[in-house]
Amino acid sequence: MNAQILDRNDQDPMTTAPVIELDHVFKRYRSGGGVRDISLSIVKGEVFGFLGPNGAGKTTIIRLLLDLIRPNSGVIRLFGLDSRADSVAIRRRIGYIPGDLGLYERLTPREILSHFAYLRGGIPWSAITPLIDELSLEIDKPVRTLSKGNRQKVGLVAAFMGDPELLLLDEPTSGLDPLVQQQIHEQVRRAALEGRTVFLSSHILSEVGEMAERVGLIRDGQLIAVERVVDLAQRSAHLIDISFASPPDPNFFSSLPGLRKSNVIGNQFHAEVTGDLNPVIALLSNVQITDLSIREPGLEEMFLTFYEQSHE
Repeated sequence: MNAQILDRNDQDPMTTAPVIELDHVFKRYRSGGGVRDISLSIVKGEVFGFLGPNGAGKTTIIRLLLDLIRPNSGVIRLFGLDSRADSVAIRRRIGYIPGDLGLYERLTPREILSHFAYLRGGIPWSAITPLIDELSLEIDKPVRTLSKGNRQKVGLVAAFMGDPELLLLDEPTSGLDPLVQQQIHEQVRRAALEGRTVFLSSHILSEVGEMAERVGLIRDGQLIAVERVVDLAQRSAHLIDISFASPPDPNFFSSLPGLRKSNVIGNQFHAEVTGDLNPVIALLSNVQITDLSIREPGLEEMFLTFYEQSHE
């Protein structure tokens, strides 16, 4: 799924100096919500996916990292620096796109990007134009005339320009067509291969699965797990669909090791099975079937399965 990154970055994340560290971080809002007891370490060159439904706490974590809001307790470090005391120095090394991107409506993308380039220490225009060209961004019309997708492109160019050491991307492909989404995925992979770090917050699970080595699963403000994508896949059940010549006994697979769920509809049998599939094949060798499908779950199915297991 993401072998190119995994081959490059197969070191143990805990043995490499972290770019992002959160140590028992709490943030509570007066209106409720926030995040609770978040501890996390992300290393240089890693693409880390942060997954959870809307309102789970993903954007709160990014705002904490940027010192836009401050924790009630806990410690946050980026590049080994304190997120509060060294926030100005840290921001010089970060590219960021917010989930609720806002732009100056009367300005053109050229004017906005030129301003951001100046603020980032004078990034030459020649270093920005390749990104503009790759995304086919119209830069000389006022922002108020642009579609949501083109506004998002402005934010993405601003985030990626200057090759920042750390990219904080909050729902980065929102409003983009599939071709442009793939271009952004390629930009993320390229950044990782160059040794830069990417923190990617999204609820689009397939998108994260294409790019990230590890994912953090957050629910109701709590980090319930941090998993390698490949390990998450191994822990998930295979999805099995079988067509029998005649209606099967609903208890046909009841003794099968690793059986999680099953149901029979007419001549069709559907099941989720974890672990070794050889017992499934052995059992089917004694009966007449007309069709068989065994597939690995998509990331969304893995994610939902993990959430179900965390409730057990």
